[in-house]
Amino acid sequence: MMRRALDLALRGRFGASPNPLVGAVVVDRAGTVVGEGFHASYGGPHAEIVALREAGQRAAGGSLFVTLEPCNHHGKTPPCVDAILEAGIIRVVAAMRDPNAVASGGMERLRTEGVDATISGESERARHINRRWLTWARFRRPWVTLKAATSLDGRIATRTGQSKWITGSEARHRSLELREEHDAILVGVRTIVEDDPRLTRRLGLNPTEGWRRVILDSRLRTPTEAAVVRMEPGHTLIAHTTEAPREHRSRLADTGVQLVEFAADTSGRVPLQALLEHLARLEIAALLVEGGAEVHGSFVDAGLVDETVFFVAPMLIGGPSLSAVAGRGIADLELAPRLVFDSISRRGNDLELCAVRREDDDVHGSD
Repeated sequence: MMRRALDLALRGRFGASPNPLVGAVVVDRAGTVVGEGFHASYGGPHAEIVALREAGQRAAGGSLFVTLEPCNHHGKTPPCVDAILEAGIIRVVAAMRDPNAVASGGMERLRTEGVDATISGESERARHINRRWLTWARFRRPWVTLKAATSLDGRIATRTGQSKWITGSEARHRSLELREEHDAILVGVRTIVEDDPRLTRRLGLNPTEGWRRVILDSRLRTPTEAAVVRMEPGHTLIAHTTEAPREHRSRLADTGVQLVEFAADTSGRVPLQALLEHLARLEIAALLVEGGAEVHGSFVDAGLVDETVFFVAPMLIGGPSLSAVAGRGIADLELAPRLVFDSISRRGNDLELCAVRREDDDVHGSD
């Protein structure tokens, strides 16, 4: 039943953030499934509520299997614990506790009310599917996914700068899906100036409207005619330093984009840790970094990469062309960030390689 609830939870990956992915299964006294649900969109009904509504009166005397401790506070929706008690559920099994101090305490309250409430089963998988949300909930910074399309030898462009298209249509479609799974997309100003991308969600998979485009632009070189300025400027956040010329600030502020100022780091650039903390306060729980080699390198150098998704095409480019990650680099292999492959998938003629931070570096903790 818990494995089924976890499968259901994954159905919310395009709309639940910055809430967690949660699935629920209700069984009656005889052990027959009478209700299922998942949290589909931020601000919408929680998984437990959907499952209990489907079960109706058949839930009385039954059990609820849910992937996260039921909430015990009134946020955008009423407490799930109230609905569980009203439905007459006598047993609740949750895969993991809620680390959010505001929402937690549901299991204790259920026990106080005489419900058999336990944390048991599939907790590792429950934490894994919510790795992005857990980072945001516990450490108040977004989970950072670094994405790139490369050749077999790790190049993202030819020596003349040509990059369209290294990968095929299936890989590019999957890349757009990743945008729908994340709350914000980040690139550097060089990408804006050279490629003028739209950085939009355009597959229609995510029902929420709270997405953002984030531009790293220390001195505010973003042109006012850029697509990210002309198209829905309210969704565009440009991070700059105090060194940005005043006339550039006025020029961009008049377009409707959001300008956020930071004191420059030692390299004269926007400090990434401070930026991530700011984004977390905007309820951005998952950040997709689509920048070029220098932007990728800055996140790697800062130790702020939680996940990498590389789409690898079976071609060789060679020469003095750009690699996927630049930055300072490391001098000693023992200091290199070590990730663990999470999945390897075929996307047409290309491969999707997904790797996440090692378990011993895991920020999620235990139950």
